[in-house]
Amino acid sequence: MSILKKLSDHIKQKGLRATLHKIWKHYVFSHQELIWMERDLVTPIPPHKLRPYNPLRLETITAQNAVAFGKHFGDRIGTMAELANEGHTGHMYLNEDGDAVAFIWGSKGNYHDRHYYGCWFPVKSGEFFEFGGEQIRAYWGTTLSVDFQLNLWKAMADQGCNKVVDVCEFHNIPALKLHIRMGYKEQGRIMNVYELFGRWRFYRETRYSGSRLDALRKPAPSTVAAEAT
Repeated sequence: MSILKKLSDHIKQKGLRATLHKIWKHYVFSHQELIWMERDLVTPIPPHKLRPYNPLRLETITAQNAVAFGKHFGDRIGTMAELANEGHTGHMYLNEDGDAVAFIWGSKGNYHDRHYYGCWFPVKSGEFFEFGGEQIRAYWGTTLSVDFQLNLWKAMADQGCNKVVDVCEFHNIPALKLHIRMGYKEQGRIMNVYELFGRWRFYRETRYSGSRLDALRKPAPSTVAAEAT
């Protein structure tokens, strides 16, 4: 498909304004806000209404078994092998055919995200940095999004960690709601990622007070006082 055909189709689907905005972000300038979140590893998670899923097999990711990502995450095989060789802790979930359908990673040390954002994420003693959590569409809305975090937390607690930290893109509403559902708290820090002409990247940390996620929180159930008789 030619570039002009793709451009025409995108304009028809999204409109001219949205198309120009995407072109600007991709080829001229973009700014992403990554909100720092944290949580202890022992407080129970709040109740949820996620649906169950068929049993999956959990395996620790190694350079040798990374081929299991071939069917659903074919472009990640090399990345998964690299992360395993660097000593990070990775879990993948395999279906009955032996294909990886979900994965998540944890790093006890400062993490250099050269595969995506390109910056360093510092990790303090006792913490671990959680990253890369992803699952195929068939498992969206299931308890797998909870289970693969709980299992990673246990594995990292066994390595001496007592807190999980990570970052979440401010525009990724489903991911932010998942963090709220899991009981994460905002640290009041933002890693700002700027990209110029699709080539140069710049990074800056800023801080804020209060909460930037209150609008995403479900209001507490209202109580109606009983009428006196």
